[in-house]
Amino acid sequence: MLNTKTSTGINARITPEGTMEVLSRHEVNLLKDKSKEGLYDLFRQCALAILNCGNESDDSKEIMEEFQEFDIKLVNQPRGIKLEVINAPSNAFVDGEMIKGIKEHLFSALRDIVYANSILAKSSEFDLNTSSGITNFIFHQLRNAQILEASTQPNIVVCWGGHSISRQEYDFTKEVGHELGLRELSVCTGCGPGAMKGPMKGATIAHAKQRITNGRYIGISEPGIIAAESPNPIVNELTILPDIEKRLEAFVRTGHAIIVFPGGVGTAEEILYLLGILLHPGNSKIPFPVIFAGSKENESYFNMIDTFIGGALGEEAQKRYKIIIDDSVQVAKEVKAGVENVAHYRRVHRDAYYFNWLLKIDSLFQQPFQPTHENMAKLQLHREQPVHILAANLRRAFSGIVAGNVKDDGIRRVEKFGPFEIHGDKSILDPLENLLESFIREHRMKLPGKVYTPSYRIVN
Repeated sequence: MLNTKTSTGINARITPEGTMEVLSRHEVNLLKDKSKEGLYDLFRQCALAILNCGNESDDSKEIMEEFQEFDIKLVNQPRGIKLEVINAPSNAFVDGEMIKGIKEHLFSALRDIVYANSILAKSSEFDLNTSSGITNFIFHQLRNAQILEASTQPNIVVCWGGHSISRQEYDFTKEVGHELGLRELSVCTGCGPGAMKGPMKGATIAHAKQRITNGRYIGISEPGIIAAESPNPIVNELTILPDIEKRLEAFVRTGHAIIVFPGGVGTAEEILYLLGILLHPGNSKIPFPVIFAGSKENESYFNMIDTFIGGALGEEAQKRYKIIIDDSVQVAKEVKAGVENVAHYRRVHRDAYYFNWLLKIDSLFQQPFQPTHENMAKLQLHREQPVHILAANLRRAFSGIVAGNVKDDGIRRVEKFGPFEIHGDKSILDPLENLLESFIREHRMKLPGKVYTPSYRIVN
């Protein structure tokens, strides 16, 4: 790797190792294409996020503006390709050499972006206007990223939670991850900092104690969020789905249990997505262990979340999860037993261990939601609809707030047109507003030290 240091970053050339060593001329041209039809802007954005690992900002607009001089180029050679990074963040290097994990993540992003574009070109096989077509697309992308392992028993625990959490909350996520690792379970998260990093860190130590050398630390991201939540260095399997909806489906299709730690609007979005799917009548008998876990200091937080869910979605939704406070061992035991139950069910019903084909997901959860002011104002937040559809619309409301908080496009829309307006029934908006106000009070909307200006307005 040939590299030089400049006043604004580091210039370097890097070679792939074992993945994406060759590209077609068409793929190279697409990655160089700076038009809307090309892949240059998308790849540059994801590459910068990966190279910027360890940055304290969660404002993707701020990050993109700080590194305006960053560039990435493909260098085609007779024996394959190289990537040339220009003015790259210096924390991606040690003694002038790019950190190996970051290098792996960079080529994982290249692999996923090229592959997604390639298979989407086969529109006859991947019809993204149908539910089955979207699921088929997600399966192929995960398989291409080697996330799906047919030879192993169910053992993947998805951990959700906020990137902006206290040190005490972070330490508890590590304790839970440690207990999971001791029980030979692997961890999958959104791959960022905070509650996404803690369980992985705890699991690595436990896996070392158990002499497990093939522990899996899977990170699943998407281009809109990756800049605000750069992949943490523990992730050893990274995949980037095209949008938040496909990212969320990838979690529930590949995971065998889900633990939710304290978080903010992004975590609330994930909770509503999950509960909406589990409330689908066709999924009532499918086992899917869900644990809300926190330390004693988080008890009021989960009481608040539970109250919101009960008020918005009812008692049936509350039955789909357990709340365990201040007991990391019990969390891991519940998850382990739940995963064994999942394995039994899949075996009896001849479903794959590595991909949950039986789970029914309504198309409203799958179609990408564009958080424009018009779309946010038109959300159907009323009770004259099935409860799982109400959950889908609430999930979209939270998705829009996330966009206005940390995503480049969303931040720019709010700056230009003002806060998103959210309309609906008072019986739904009141618990929603109470929850959001509590997130603001507890500094769960932005990283500590950042002043939060609401990206939304409740119109009651």
